[in-house]
Amino acid sequence: MPAVPHDLPDETLDPRDWEELRSLGRHMVDDMIEYLRTVRDRPVWQPIPDEVAARFRQPLPTAPAGLQRAYEDFRRYVLPYPTGNIHPRFWGWVMGNGTPSGMLADMLAAGVNLNQGGGAQSGVLVESQVIDWCKSMIGYPGEASGILVSGGSMANLVGLAVARNSRAGYDVRTEGISSSAPAMKLYASVEVHSSVQKAVELLGLGQKSLHLIPVDAAYAIDMSALRKAISEDRAAGLHPLCVIGCAGTVNTAALDPLDELADLCVKERIWFHVDGAFGALAALSPELRPLVKGMERADSVAFDMHKWMYLPYEVGCTLVRDSEAHRRAFTLTPEYLEHTTRGIAGGDIWFSDYGVQLSRGFRALKVWMAIKEHGIEKFGRLIRQNVEQARYLEGLVRVQPDLELVAPVPLNIVCFRYVAKKRSNEELNAVNKELLLRLHESGVAAPSYTMLGDRYALRVCITNHRSKKEDFDILVREVLRIGKEIG
Repeated sequence: MPAVPHDLPDETLDPRDWEELRSLGRHMVDDMIEYLRTVRDRPVWQPIPDEVAARFRQPLPTAPAGLQRAYEDFRRYVLPYPTGNIHPRFWGWVMGNGTPSGMLADMLAAGVNLNQGGGAQSGVLVESQVIDWCKSMIGYPGEASGILVSGGSMANLVGLAVARNSRAGYDVRTEGISSSAPAMKLYASVEVHSSVQKAVELLGLGQKSLHLIPVDAAYAIDMSALRKAISEDRAAGLHPLCVIGCAGTVNTAALDPLDELADLCVKERIWFHVDGAFGALAALSPELRPLVKGMERADSVAFDMHKWMYLPYEVGCTLVRDSEAHRRAFTLTPEYLEHTTRGIAGGDIWFSDYGVQLSRGFRALKVWMAIKEHGIEKFGRLIRQNVEQARYLEGLVRVQPDLELVAPVPLNIVCFRYVAKKRSNEELNAVNKELLLRLHESGVAAPSYTMLGDRYALRVCITNHRSKKEDFDILVREVLRIGKEIG
């Protein structure tokens, strides 16, 4: 092994000139605030030119180019080509669009650079308060536990991991998924989000353990079919473990009958988990809260605040009614992470005991600051506004003979298609696929799409605090224009 020289100069990643960094930092903040202020003036989305994409195939840099050059490359090659979800006419998938103050909060969080695994630090107090606020927001019991995670996929994984471990009937953490035990079964509607299937697979239960139940005409779970499935599985010697209720399905925002599901789970002694990725936050609106009644009775709830609370990515939440079951599912404290009563390793709460991650970012700060800045009632009003906008768009679609509503509109998602001229369903699907691509490429608006039965639909999911009614007028006008252009 070569000798290490003792006369090497000390190095650091701090700047040589702090004033130069301060000046560039102010310029960056100014640029990004202007970028947000003028978002309506730009296309929703634009394709990445080949020459720009080629910039990302350059080899690993070995020599320094400097922060100014790195920032210029960001401005030229990254900033103009995002997904577009900060735009007022972005309604694709289920994406929130962030806030200016949320951007600044993330900068503050990166500056403090806390590891939120636990310990005696202010960040743990912030996250603990945010979790208490989350319980209050959805009417969950105060003694429940919770953890902030990256998003709905991880939130579902955490909730279902607790369900598996606490209701398996044996020590899963010690024994693993025992092939000799009765196979566990989980139940959800065919409309459940794919993250639930992924969670079931990651938990070692396998796709076959997820029993997908048919839905009714409103795309909510068929309760008779669910009861029958549970009964038949018990009779076959299987172990019904968990029912997953949807507080807003990803396709149509359908709402499962959560109160009825809670009653069934109590009767059957089954864990009740609610995937409320975006729909759970309808509880923030007094007018909409009855739609998610029963969610507060769940054993675990998953939801995102980067969706219908509009905050910057990424921040989701899992709440668990039985805090000790939650802790038992994840706690593992080797000697090098021993919790103490004094010093930095002190503190009452270690979030590493309640989730997968030991290293965790300070995602709680943007939630904490946003609620302090706006008050929770404003978020409720914005959510109600999005639902009213969905009703407005539904009305625009209904009065146009060349458009067809494809699904009910219970909340904030509108699914419709262009149907001018007599065509087969296959031909209509092809027309609407092309229409959506041209709509994206025009930069005017960005809905996404889905298949409902055998019908391809344009899907407008409104989790956008920047949208105005005039934006939906523009959408319908452009859909009709492009549809006629296609012929």
